[in-house]
Amino acid sequence: MRLVATATVKPGAILAKAIYNDKGQTLLSEGVELGERVLLRLVNLGITYIYIKDPNTADINHNDPISGKLRREAMTTIESTFKQVYKDTSISNSFVIEKASKRFTELIRHIMSEIRGNEDLITIISDVYTYDNYIFTHSLNVTMYSLAIGMELKLPPKQLELLGMGAILHDVGKMKIPSEILLKPGRLTSEEFEEVKKHPEEGFNILRNVPGISLLIAHCAYQHHERVNGSGYPRGLTEESIHSFGKIIAVADVFDAVTSNRIYRRAMLPHDGLEILFAGVGTLFDSKVVEAFRRSVAIYPVGITVELNDGRLGVVSNQNNGLSDRPIVRVLEENGISVCPYELDLSKELSVMITGCDTTFPKN
Repeated sequence: MRLVATATVKPGAILAKAIYNDKGQTLLSEGVELGERVLLRLVNLGITYIYIKDPNTADINHNDPISGKLRREAMTTIESTFKQVYKDTSISNSFVIEKASKRFTELIRHIMSEIRGNEDLITIISDVYTYDNYIFTHSLNVTMYSLAIGMELKLPPKQLELLGMGAILHDVGKMKIPSEILLKPGRLTSEEFEEVKKHPEEGFNILRNVPGISLLIAHCAYQHHERVNGSGYPRGLTEESIHSFGKIIAVADVFDAVTSNRIYRRAMLPHDGLEILFAGVGTLFDSKVVEAFRRSVAIYPVGITVELNDGRLGVVSNQNNGLSDRPIVRVLEENGISVCPYELDLSKELSVMITGCDTTFPKN
């Protein structure tokens, strides 16, 4: 399979990986031939990238970090809980979270187990996110990224559970932001942004009153927009005052935001998202957290076409754990000339580097 920009795909291409909506339901099945109308519909839905079948990469497969069943269960729990916080003024929001906390804990444990059992680096790409439910999908993705970072940092299981709970609930305060601002299809005014900036404190006030859960979980919501140089919000905390969980969730939150489809912006590819994180190391983000993230997440996803510094071009066929920027590449061309495909392990060929990515539909 190859990962390509949807807008470049030609009619007649065969879908190599099913496309799902935010609830995990299948929109298009693997093996479907993509016609012009379907491709236009995908573009209009904001689906930036898809996997297509290609004879040179037929045996290359992308594995999701968690199963479709677990994703559906997580999405259902997040959505139902958050919507109840949004709609129900007759009971305490904290009671809503308390009622769901046992289920959230079970979900975190299942997610941890599946991530541990998945040999691949984490890749979350080319899913369909309907815009009104972005917050729910985002909460799940941030949880997976945060847990991957925590595991790379060798946090003990109980700490990972707390981190996962803080991550899955980090944006619950957005349920207190007016929907016309939260779902606005465009850039916010300065006044609207000030309203959005209230969500960490709103989340903190909901979570700190939940019986039976750690106050640290409430601080995850409170601190995920703080930055190590003090430029974040709501309190302008500096590095020594920000809990390590706040630093972890901040990195996961930003990465998922820039690599997800939004109504006003196309998704970036993972290596572009990592560049944003590296640009903020030491000023916005903790260097150890960003480095742990780099080792945990696939920067060049399986199936993406890459250009090498020696003139070769190929498709990422596999990952090297802990070396996200040194994957295994199936070389297809040398200096513009097609060759018999062969594998090149960049963890062993240290003089060879990836210099660019190509997501256009393959010419042959």
